[in-house]
Amino acid sequence: MDKHLIALDLDGTLLTDEKTISDRTKRTLLKAKEAGHEVMIATGRPFRASEAYYKELALHTPIVNFNGAYVHHPLDQSWGLHHEPMNLNVVKDIVEAVHSYEFHNMVAEILDDVYLHYHDEKLLDIFSFGNPTITAGDLRTYLPANPTSLLIHADESHVESIRSHLSEVHAEVIDHRRWGAPWHVIEIVKSGLNKAVGLKKVSDYYGISKDRIIAFGDEDNDLEMLDYAGLGVAMGNGIDSVRSTAKHITGTNNEDGISLFLEDRLNIKI
Repeated sequence: MDKHLIALDLDGTLLTDEKTISDRTKRTLLKAKEAGHEVMIATGRPFRASEAYYKELALHTPIVNFNGAYVHHPLDQSWGLHHEPMNLNVVKDIVEAVHSYEFHNMVAEILDDVYLHYHDEKLLDIFSFGNPTITAGDLRTYLPANPTSLLIHADESHVESIRSHLSEVHAEVIDHRRWGAPWHVIEIVKSGLNKAVGLKKVSDYYGISKDRIIAFGDEDNDLEMLDYAGLGVAMGNGIDSVRSTAKHITGTNNEDGISLFLEDRLNIKI
């Protein structure tokens, strides 16, 4: 069988609700690698929060982080480092504007450095994964460089009004998504970036055509990747727009959906 590139979202896709990789899915992916297929991760998470899964699967491929804003090869520095942050002044304008709305907090990340607008113990628990440098203070005055991403945490009832403002005022320079429940978070990166951008870099590197790319996802930050891949597969737990965009639907993240699809498609026996 021709070599395929298998691209995996993490949360809600590769990972169960307990944030683990199931034994069956792990065995299937290892078998796929043994058969000569390439397996990679494409996630909205920073690298520090995805490295453990990269190592657990013994991957040797490039990885897409921050929804395409950061793409690199953890094991090969010569592969290149693709980091496209947002303009600092644009981010400061956004932070200023968000103060006109009700919000809980904002978080800027510059690769593995985390900057909280307000000190927040709950958010610290989430963003401390991988032991980053974390500081807190007004992002309008102390953010030191162009950030890779900006997160806005607000009540669910205010998320759409904030997103409407972002679309009206900053559509040419940023792209924004919303996280799935239970966190009502708007995630912002530089305009034109998404997982498909990173996926194309990796598939071009391996010389694997779109028709031999299998991508799995469940949330709206997976839409472009699923559309780009020849075989875009929505998880059974995916949101409606993902399920309607994808070419195939498999089981949920808790039902070994990745394993079920790959075993059939690639004739993998475990």
